[in-house]
Amino acid sequence: MTDPEHLALVCSTAGGDDAGVHAYAFDAADGTLSETSSTSVEHPMYLAVHPDGDTVYVANRTDGGVVSECSVDRSDGSLRRIVDRSSEGVGPCYVSVDPTGRYAFVANYGGGTAAMYPLSDDGGLGPACDVVTHEGSGANPDRQAQAHPHAAVPGPDGEFLYVPDLGTDRVEAYRIDAAADRLRPVEQASAALPPGTGPRHLAFGPEGAYGYLVGELDSTVTTLARDAESGALSPVGTANTTPDDVSPADNSPSDVHVHPVGRVYVSNRGHRSIAGFAVGDDGTLSPLGHTPTGGANPRDFALDPSGRFLLAENRDDFTVVTFAVADDGGLDERARRAVPKPTCLAFVRLA
Repeated sequence: MTDPEHLALVCSTAGGDDAGVHAYAFDAADGTLSETSSTSVEHPMYLAVHPDGDTVYVANRTDGGVVSECSVDRSDGSLRRIVDRSSEGVGPCYVSVDPTGRYAFVANYGGGTAAMYPLSDDGGLGPACDVVTHEGSGANPDRQAQAHPHAAVPGPDGEFLYVPDLGTDRVEAYRIDAAADRLRPVEQASAALPPGTGPRHLAFGPEGAYGYLVGELDSTVTTLARDAESGALSPVGTANTTPDDVSPADNSPSDVHVHPVGRVYVSNRGHRSIAGFAVGDDGTLSPLGHTPTGGANPRDFALDPSGRFLLAENRDDFTVVTFAVADDGGLDERARRAVPKPTCLAFVRLA
């Protein structure tokens, strides 16, 4: 292995001694992972790294739902749990940090809430300073009987927060009011999606002019044009995440990321694939093809900091598979690593 520059931190919900955050040295030459440490966490669903790289926040489905502040030893990736805060809802599924490191945000899938937390200059996690509650339902009685916030995504400039809600077929927009430590609803900036879409995850392109929203229930990815001044999101096009002969009922897309050059990738759990898309000048998507992930239930995936590799987390096969990203956007498998029930992966730079 060449001297690694980054660690990959992976949430594991395997239970027992395997549950926790596992750290792996990432070899940027060949995409391989070598385990360096493991930190016990009861039920970690998602994690986010502070911009300074010294603090990690973990959405943990324990004790009714908490978000944990952890210091990270950047020599081996081990975590030291500093404080737990209530997630202010049931079933925390997503945590994020705004680009300036001022706030952390959590989405509670089961509780219908999203919470905002002030961060000190050194990344310390204060108690929630604001909580917003979503109400409503959707067309699918089994999955949309109530609101289900599934992500809490700061806009590229850190002025707005966007909360995709699987249960209401909406992306709710909030202005981040730093003077008052509050989330201010911005109705005219929110986006309504077709009934039965099931908004899940959202990622913005390099320039921030467009966002890409995964529809978990209808297997789509929707391009949303974003007005930088008002924060408004406007749907401009939709593409299917699976081939035409695959029914949405047999699939469930999960994660979305935008490559540094602008291509969009989406993970498909039922189809067990990564879908790739080229992006037009107007933000609309053109399919590049589908690459099998080599395992079941690729719940999330990540692009390494260089953009040369894509790492797919096959939760139900206990593997993380590394793919090289070709110049044309194609994916070529390069390495596999056994990881207990991986659910989220994030990179942190070594000291």
